[in-house]
Amino acid sequence: MKTQVFDTGCCPRVNPSLWDDKMHTWKDKLFMKGSVFTLFFMPINFGSVITRMMKQASNAKATIQNNLCLSDHTTMFNMNIYLAVDKKVPAAKNVAISGTFYSKVYEGDFSKTGEWCKDFESIIKKKGHTVNKWYMWYTTCPKCAKIYGKNYVVIFGKI
Repeated sequence: MKTQVFDTGCCPRVNPSLWDDKMHTWKDKLFMKGSVFTLFFMPINFGSVITRMMKQASNAKATIQNNLCLSDHTTMFNMNIYLAVDKKVPAAKNVAISGTFYSKVYEGDFSKTGEWCKDFESIIKKKGHTVNKWYMWYTTCPKCAKIYGKNYVVIFGKI
């Protein structure tokens, strides 16, 4: 998959068909890990954290794969983010993620996250699986989502 074009100079457009109702098998897929402060699950410093991580990747001549940034809400006050890269980045926390993942694309306001998670869980159950680990991919910032007229969120579940 190729990285999408940055129409806004900020977030690229995402092709939801690449991620909707798809299975992915990752073996030691490389990510840079960062931590975002959240207030009751709402990210506070996401912009500064992702900007710093992207600069680290750029300085290391690492390519960000498909603009993929997974979010793992660990508590009401913390969210770990995982930025997919093609090689290890010095001075960053590099992690490898392995497993089989199912992804489903949702569109709309973030207030629908609870509904999306219930739907996702239902789909996984119908497929005969259980979600062992959840990740969310907020594909665009709120500003770009408004410009594009779509706010795609991809849920990844490790099964």
